[in-house]
Amino acid sequence: MKTFVVIGLGRFGTAVATELCELGHEVLAIDTDVEKVQRMASQVTHAAAGDAKDAAVLHALGVGNYECAVVATGGDVGSSALITLNLKEIGVARVICKAQSHIHRKVLEKIGADRVLFPEHELGIKLAQGLSHSNVLNFIELSEDFGIMELAAPRDWLGRTIRDLDIRAKYRVNVIAVRDKDGELNIAPGGDYIVVQGDELVCLGSNEHLNQLHGG
Repeated sequence: MKTFVVIGLGRFGTAVATELCELGHEVLAIDTDVEKVQRMASQVTHAAAGDAKDAAVLHALGVGNYECAVVATGGDVGSSALITLNLKEIGVARVICKAQSHIHRKVLEKIGADRVLFPEHELGIKLAQGLSHSNVLNFIELSEDFGIMELAAPRDWLGRTIRDLDIRAKYRVNVIAVRDKDGELNIAPGGDYIVVQGDELVCLGSNEHLNQLHGG
């Protein structure tokens, strides 16, 4: 079990806090809005009303003892920057922040945020991947440069082995799993695996090469 603090209980923060708790982790949810905190009280381990811009509030709540903090506040750059600084100063090892713009992102990175997310931007990327190429079933962005893509096996791959397709050499991505039509997952299929109708290939690689894979 890991320990998390989620600051800001809008739609994004609420979803993150609830999911982390359902996955079995300890979650402290913080917001200045008492009603939001009350609604979350039964969904997380702990919920508290307070202003995270005040370092004394964070100290009083024991936030420094948590492993990771998610700053899910709104579009106020100053507020999220001050909260991030407070979290770093009290010793939270990993701070993940939500940003609304590239400028917002740069500010947060400059003051020590370990990772900055653009939830709407990243969702838009995934949606565009699916809309532009109907064989793309899912796309998970691991970083700015790398991701995992799940795609339906192209028609011209059917009946051929992974070795014959030479996917790693041709597209510079790795097939890390194959899900068959019955939902069974074959982890790390060998070169002799024959791709058949209904297969879904889970591929790992750079975003650039994954784009080439589903485009070509």
